[in-house]
Amino acid sequence: MNSFNQLLLKFEDYFNVRHFPISPATLYDPAQYILGIGGKRVRPVCVLMGNELFDEIKQDTYLAATAVELFHNFTLIHDDIMDKAPLRRGMETVHMKYGEATALLSGDATFVQAYVYLSKLHPDALQKVLPLFNKTALEVCEGQQLDMDFEKKETVSMEEYVEMITLKTSVLLAACLKLGSILGGASVGNQDHLYEFGKNLGIAFQIQDDYLDAFGDPSKFGKQVGGDILSNKKTFLMIHALETAPASEKEKLNQLLQSSPADKVEQVLNIFRNAGVDAWALQLKNEYYEKAMHHLEEIAVMNKRKEPLRQLAQFLIQREY
Repeated sequence: MNSFNQLLLKFEDYFNVRHFPISPATLYDPAQYILGIGGKRVRPVCVLMGNELFDEIKQDTYLAATAVELFHNFTLIHDDIMDKAPLRRGMETVHMKYGEATALLSGDATFVQAYVYLSKLHPDALQKVLPLFNKTALEVCEGQQLDMDFEKKETVSMEEYVEMITLKTSVLLAACLKLGSILGGASVGNQDHLYEFGKNLGIAFQIQDDYLDAFGDPSKFGKQVGGDILSNKKTFLMIHALETAPASEKEKLNQLLQSSPADKVEQVLNIFRNAGVDAWALQLKNEYYEKAMHHLEEIAVMNKRKEPLRQLAQFLIQREY
């Protein structure tokens, strides 16, 4: 069995080519540009891991992994436009470098190119994976829309937030693992357990991300702590504080959401700590992590074959950055 890092090297070796035509360069160079910025490639490697859990990695699996990575980068191009983000991984975003109109078109071309790679799968394999790919692509769009809707809503319940995170973040991770398992010949029961493993792990990952934004070490986290607070984002932490803090603290928190004093982050973090939000978030993260690990244990393959996925899960939810 290969570790995540070993599979990452194999995928990078396969993926490190030009994925678009040369002309018109004004359309395709921006699409190729975002691929060159790099990233962790967690999603396509999960496709490979889902396959290798059950069988040797098929050539079709590399095609499906490439399609997933292209789809993911399409969402990044469009998300950056919606968020008006100037930088991604320390580099200019596509719309800042090439203009918004070109970025929209290049994002569309990247999405279409994902289907070009899927269309190269063996017809029997394509018939099995295409419905899941399409369903997941729509769910990611639904999650992004809900996230934007929440910016205009005064209150968001914990159930609504979990649904949004599941759609925006978790289902893609889950689908990647399941896509690989389908191509690896897994039974339907095993496919479903692997999907649930990925979905719950994705939620645990987001809780950890929300936690680090508020309570992380800036020198390790790599970005400003409290960014979500300054942006008035409704995160796991903010929603729980608004639901559980005493009335006086809740009123103060609502006032802070309407203003931007110089010590806003410090004041909000004090409310979070007083409400026990930090300990609660870590407990909730562990609950989703344990759910994920339960589904991994239920998969009917030799225990040692699951070790790379255990290591990946521990890395994703125990990271400090």
